[in-house]
Amino acid sequence: MLKEGYGRSSDTVCKIEHHAVLFALLAKHAVTLCGKKGEEAIQKGMTIYGRERGARMAANALERGDELTTMTNQAYGEWKPDYEGQMEFGQLRTEPTLQTYIAKCAWCDAWKKHDLLEYGKLYCVNVDHAVYQGFRSDFVCTPIATALSWGGARCEFDWGHPISAEEAQELVRKKKELGTSCMKDFNFHTAHLKHTISKTLTEELGEEGKRAAKLALDDYVRLFGQEYLEVLEGIYPSED
Repeated sequence: MLKEGYGRSSDTVCKIEHHAVLFALLAKHAVTLCGKKGEEAIQKGMTIYGRERGARMAANALERGDELTTMTNQAYGEWKPDYEGQMEFGQLRTEPTLQTYIAKCAWCDAWKKHDLLEYGKLYCVNVDHAVYQGFRSDFVCTPIATALSWGGARCEFDWGHPISAEEAQELVRKKKELGTSCMKDFNFHTAHLKHTISKTLTEELGEEGKRAAKLALDDYVRLFGQEYLEVLEGIYPSED
């Protein structure tokens, strides 16, 4: 059970900034303490985290009777920007393969704001591919441009399969039908990130991994306040 005063507080709401900064702090301390091994542990954690997200998306699609396709992958996204204009993204083309772009990224903005871009950019190495593979194991997402966080003009991705004109119309309809019903707030996403990355650091790096996670959480609390850590308690994995 959740402790009184902890968990799903209506007063404390994490945003993309909290999610982005927590990742960057975990990466910073893992790399600072363990160098290349720390970076490898972070990337392993991100692969696990991304696949867990993709698997949830697939489960939602299948539960509603939808096949696992590139179109439904695009429809069953689990998050939305905190406010209009925070992100800028769209399609470059739909055939012969779907290609998309991100021209403005709230994660990048958060890392720059807190001088954590050097570590935050590790998030971008494989998360999109990991989510896509979690959705369907034979899917491959390929970056086709240098990511924003690595100094590129915009992120660009090739999703390996086309979306036909009919599917493009269905995608618009499906997104409208789903609304936010399959989305999670950033209390959930930040709790998920905290759990999976911290667990992986401990498994891969032992005591140094535990120390990296603790140092990251200490820094996170100093930046945002204890309530933004307490609000994550019991959300992922659920203790209900």
